[in-house]
Amino acid sequence: MSSPTYDQLRADIVTAMKARDAATTTALRTMDAAIKRAAMDANKDIDEALTFATLRKAVKNLSDARAEFEKGGRADLVAANSAEISILEKYLPKGLDQAKLEALVAEVIAATGATTKKEMGKVIGALKQRPEAALIDFGAVSKLVQSKLV
Repeated sequence: MSSPTYDQLRADIVTAMKARDAATTTALRTMDAAIKRAAMDANKDIDEALTFATLRKAVKNLSDARAEFEKGGRADLVAANSAEISILEKYLPKGLDQAKLEALVAEVIAATGATTKKEMGKVIGALKQRPEAALIDFGAVSKLVQSKLV
């Protein structure tokens, strides 16, 4: 296990338990279990990439659920989801700003020689190999790549 973020999350579980902060404890324990499950499913050790990917997925799922709760008029669940999202986002790295992201996408598109949307997988694959991959939100970047390709 060589993930400082995961180690910090585990330490924060103990801190939250000692502070009797039930919401934080529950959110962090759920995330801990999700990260362990993702590591078992992928049959690999817990590392930063796995930790960040699992955190991003959880935040995205919570955001989607929050949108549904807003449509249903469930203010109590919206507040709970918002609180959980803010707890988990503390562990995610700050993403690349839009200008750097666009420059990186343009550079990778030029390097791969991709011109059509059919070649989008090649571009995304190349982006995942970059050192900045941990900072990239691939859900958002896929829309950017699509807009650049014909």
